Amino acid sequence: MSAPNKSYDPVEVEALKPEEIERMRDEALAAFDAAADLDALAHAKTAHTGPASPLSLANREIGALPPAAKAEAGKRVGMARGAVNKALAARLAILETERDERVLVEEAVDVTLPYDLVPAGARHPLTTLMERVADVFVAMGYEVAEGPEVEAEWFNFDALNFVPDHPARQMQDTFFVQGADAASHSGSAAGKSDESGVVLRTHTSPVQARALLDREPPVYVVCPGRVYRTDELDATHTPVFHQIELLAVDEGLTMADLKGTLDHMVQALFGEGMKTRLRPNYFPFTEPSAEMDMVCYVCRGESVGDPDRPCRTCGSEGWIELGGCGMVNPKVLTACGVDPAKYSGFAFGFGIERMLMFRHNVEDMRDMVEGDVRFTRPFGMEI
Repeated sequence: MSAPNKSYDPVEVEALKPEEIERMRDEALAAFDAAADLDALAHAKTAHTGPASPLSLANREIGALPPAAKAEAGKRVGMARGAVNKALAARLAILETERDERVLVEEAVDVTLPYDLVPAGARHPLTTLMERVADVFVAMGYEVAEGPEVEAEWFNFDALNFVPDHPARQMQDTFFVQGADAASHSGSAAGKSDESGVVLRTHTSPVQARALLDREPPVYVVCPGRVYRTDELDATHTPVFHQIELLAVDEGLTMADLKGTLDHMVQALFGEGMKTRLRPNYFPFTEPSAEMDMVCYVCRGESVGDPDRPCRTCGSEGWIELGGCGMVNPKVLTACGVDPAKYSGFAFGFGIERMLMFRHNVEDMRDMVEGDVRFTRPFGMEI
């Protein structure tokens, strides 16, 4: 490129001739119109608007023109470049619109087709039922109380009036946690009770003792939780299961209060019109003690004495055994620092697995512990 020269004639510069500028412009417009997609348009953009494009090179030639000729040449090139950029923007908008419309068609999803995502899980029905039972008593003013699953033998047995030679203390019924000293001597997985004094709780009743020690009467608590016994796993037994118990200690409580509470519970869980009955029994931690039955929720007792209407749920007896109950033994109150001359109380407990079998006709308890989603999913995600 030569230096400025006043005698330089712009008409002699080939790139700046009017017909040459028009040709460059028309070639750029034709290239843009011929671009079938955004990639082709990008190549055309580089070829006709980039630093090495004909119009860009022509624009550089203007600097060598005499001052009097620069204005006309600059206007001519500027108008051509403006027309090229305008055509480029218009073609870009058209191609982007076509691309978006094509994507909507090609990548459309039919939401009515079967999905192949991982199916949603479900809460375990034991958890749901245990929380539902607890909610019944919370609505009555009870407080939810919890305690450790690895429990001191005193809370699990002694505080609840289990005598030292009670069968429930034996190794065939209770998991004893081996102490460090016992482990060094025996090398076995379980020591005797006099070696550690620690067990896996066999019921949730120790929580009742802890509640009485931690609170001043009146005490109204419901105690859900996991318990352990040395049972074989079969259709009706499992070594790890769940219980829920309630404890009420106040002035003037009687068996009538217990009966009314139980009636309300079964009606809340099984429907209106459900009744309960108490049969005499024995438990170390209650006196008097009883087994609580509820009227069969399927036949409502109508199958009794009617051979034409047998009931498989209750065996046509009209009643279903649900759990044990009774008035808190004064020895338990004394062990927990409560004056039995001033306060009385009642307690009730039952197994959640057993109630789940009643409510939903579950025939094999092993289905509850095997973790098969085909068992839990029908119960849904109830919260």
